[in-house]
Amino acid sequence: MEERDGLIAMHQIQGIGWHTLHKLLEAGWNPAGELTSDLLQHLRDLRVPGSTVERIRGKWNPSFVRRVKEELKRRRIAAVTYFDPEYPEYLKEIAQPPWVLYIKGDLSLLSGVCLAVVGTRNPTHYGRRVARKMAAEIASRGWVVVSGMAAGVDSEAHRGALEANGKTVAVLGTGVDVVYPKHLRGLYAELVEKGAVCSEMPPGTAPRPGLFPQRNRIISGLSVGTLVVEAAERSGALITADFSMEQGREVFAVPGPVTSEKSAGTNRLIQQGAKCVTGVQDILEEFPSLDQSPRAPAESTEPSDLSPEEGLLLSFIRDEPVHIDELREQISLPPGEIHRHLLSLQLKKRIRQLPGSRFVREG
Repeated sequence: MEERDGLIAMHQIQGIGWHTLHKLLEAGWNPAGELTSDLLQHLRDLRVPGSTVERIRGKWNPSFVRRVKEELKRRRIAAVTYFDPEYPEYLKEIAQPPWVLYIKGDLSLLSGVCLAVVGTRNPTHYGRRVARKMAAEIASRGWVVVSGMAAGVDSEAHRGALEANGKTVAVLGTGVDVVYPKHLRGLYAELVEKGAVCSEMPPGTAPRPGLFPQRNRIISGLSVGTLVVEAAERSGALITADFSMEQGREVFAVPGPVTSEKSAGTNRLIQQGAKCVTGVQDILEEFPSLDQSPRAPAESTEPSDLSPEEGLLLSFIRDEPVHIDELREQISLPPGEIHRHLLSLQLKKRIRQLPGSRFVREG
């Protein structure tokens, strides 16, 4: 029995968290050896609950260790311990680095040059577009985009990286085999195939509120810095930014309208010293030594199939929603023609209609 296998198996016993494993290892426990009565008594003396100690006594043995190892292999879940050479070096630097990480996908991505991109679960159109664009540009330069696969900014960041044929890692607040939220099953499958998902929680762990702030330290811990795209004053994304600062990593924030509650947290971060980011170059210039042999992103050009009227109309539609009445005031075209050109622009996926006859740029 190898030490790493024993540590992974112990980690999967119910009630064994970071602190209990720490107490075991500090007490001289060898994961490849036996659990003596003295060691178990020592755990009780250290105020480990008696029920947890009895659970360890009843479950942990060579047969249990083999079953855990075989089950992970059968389900194609990789596990890496703090003592393995594959363990991400950046993550070792944080307070309470996970003793075990479970991974589905490409384990090597966790040791790449990573940038965390996080934000609110309920972003505006502006937040969605900026998150996807920033992530795509970062990934196109060979960096790994790290986020939490939450609805909103997180999922947009993952999608942006994937659309750029780049790499991205999702750190879950559940077991690595549990998809949450469920409507992101498609994104989860794509991440496993083209990137990676990881978690410090044993497989099968269901979502619980306290697990998500806990996993945020891993999102920031894997990364050289954290970019907050859009976040309200009490957004969970600000927890990740706090961890990033505590870990001595860079914090970046995208400014937003002072009238938007969704940008109150990011604007506050900038006031407190986070670097204001209006483009990816603002991030890259902080890391001149991290040469990733960048691939220049394709230049953004308007498609050639737009009519002059469509091009004129599109020039008045930006990231912030604009009402059709404003367009009528600024463009000297009959209302019927404006409606026809708006429909054409929607079919060409250049704009999107929002409730209340408002329009925004798409993509």
